[in-house]
Amino acid sequence: MSDLSTVLETTGVLAGAGGLGYAKVCAPRVYWSLVGLPVTWGRFTFTYRSTMDVCGLTVQPSRMRAFIARNVARREVLPVPPKVRRVRGTSTGLRVTLRLPAGLEPADLMAASERLRHAWGVHSVTVAETKPGYVELHMTGYDVLRQVRMPRGSRPDGLAVPVALREDGTAFVRDYRAMPMALTLGANNSGKSVYQRNLIKGLARLPVALVGIDCKRGVEHSAYAPRLSALATTPDDSASLLDVLVAEMESRFDVLSAHGVSDMWELPERLRPVPVVVLVDEVAELFLISSKKDEERRERIVTALIRMAQMARAVGIYLEVCRQRFGSELGKGATMLRAQLTGRVVHRVNDKQTAEMGLADVAPDAVMAASLIPAERPGTAVAADSSGGWAKIRTPHTSRDEAKAVCREFAHLVPDLPVLDPYRPHVPAEVPASGPSLVKPLPVTD
Repeated sequence: MSDLSTVLETTGVLAGAGGLGYAKVCAPRVYWSLVGLPVTWGRFTFTYRSTMDVCGLTVQPSRMRAFIARNVARREVLPVPPKVRRVRGTSTGLRVTLRLPAGLEPADLMAASERLRHAWGVHSVTVAETKPGYVELHMTGYDVLRQVRMPRGSRPDGLAVPVALREDGTAFVRDYRAMPMALTLGANNSGKSVYQRNLIKGLARLPVALVGIDCKRGVEHSAYAPRLSALATTPDDSASLLDVLVAEMESRFDVLSAHGVSDMWELPERLRPVPVVVLVDEVAELFLISSKKDEERRERIVTALIRMAQMARAVGIYLEVCRQRFGSELGKGATMLRAQLTGRVVHRVNDKQTAEMGLADVAPDAVMAASLIPAERPGTAVAADSSGGWAKIRTPHTSRDEAKAVCREFAHLVPDLPVLDPYRPHVPAEVPASGPSLVKPLPVTD
């Protein structure tokens, strides 16, 4: 009987260990909740002061505090670390709110994030300032970008579309009111198309006008035709469409001036024009010319894009530009346009110079991270903005058919914009993939 009990106990232990090992690989959220979270929380609690001390994140106490410790409490005067205000666990990591003592700033913790990551045995540590004097450490327990699962409740709202998962387990939201103009860069098969599909899939559910400019004869944007208010597939059509959008921008400025406001969102809802998102795929096709006669068209296109990038935010017209590279080799106006596209998403690139084109002027620290994105992780990118902050993100895979189905489902949300009617794409009738044949069979004769 004792031998049987030993066998059962050993089998139970091995089964439990095997189950935890399986969960660590195939169900990391479960493993983190059962094992990783309590272990990391305990390690953080018991080693917090010493870790902050060796990482140089402590300051000397004030004279009053040192006097009380030395003469009243009769104990050694120790350096002061940031005070822990709150610790809470999540399904992906830990969130720790810290009160910074005088002499420390958020940049000090950001510089030490790699040392903190290794000290507490977590996958990553990011620092976010919540208010003056307070920061929040986002500790991620495992690689959440290996298997992308968007957080619950990640749905389009207003003009904010969750399109990817950040490295700290939160959703990366493309908010057009906060970041109206953006540039997406990346090499072939890096995930640019999937990123754009997620973006269109989210925008299709919102009451906005979608305008596509795809000079690859519409091979990307034609699938979304049911939800598009306009589509241009050649440089000539693009130049004409952009002229119409500039004219629409100027007419909206007249409306703002007539009502004494400086922003579209200050207008009463009944007078507020519908927002317009302009999706430009492979913008280099609009810059390149094959002969001298194309120069005038190029000037019209570049001038229109720059004008909209500079001014259209106030009237609800937003640019989403996509390209493999975006450097001065495109010619006059390229650098000026890029400077106006303050939101940046850089996927895997072929060289460091391409990463610098997208990130060096807004978040120089992110250039190296974008240069090291592996080819076996398509959809991974670095997202940055003009504030200097950046984060690694990964887009969940969305097939072309999924985005196409959403565009058909919400085709009724296409707004009424008469100025764009001449550019409204033709929507072919849906052909059933299978079903009974509509052709009558020929009679059989002897």
